[in-house]
Amino acid sequence: MFAALQEAEKAYENGEVPVGSVIVHNNRIVARGYNQIELLKDPTAHSEMIAITSAANHLNNWRLEGCSIYVTLEPCIMCTGALIASRISELYFALHDSKSGACGSVYNIAEENKLNHTIKVFAGIYAEESRSLLESFFKTVRKKNAD
Repeated sequence: MFAALQEAEKAYENGEVPVGSVIVHNNRIVARGYNQIELLKDPTAHSEMIAITSAANHLNNWRLEGCSIYVTLEPCIMCTGALIASRISELYFALHDSKSGACGSVYNIAEENKLNHTIKVFAGIYAEESRSLLESFFKTVRKKNAD
């Protein structure tokens, strides 16, 4: 999760909402991603989506079975759908997202047994570090908008 936090810091430095992801396969990081929505002018450029694409390219397979993803914020509906479609095995996230979380907070799509794949979900790892980074970012944004 520490590596995912490092990715979130990159997003922060680039003026993006500080969310970062890493994908691990065979105990090795095979992909990294951080939010790049503003940079790419792309609403789908969430850290998870970038990491999924990178992992699929690295492993030369869209099926990411046996891979785990570490994310600093609970994935949204879009990202959770992509994680299910890619067959990610495990999801570890730092902080619950009470506004748009799709892995236990608002929805629990990741563990929905009506779908063709479910993901094992683990939450709360490095939660305070992730919360601190997000709060700092939004405090800066609010201050900038007030000026």
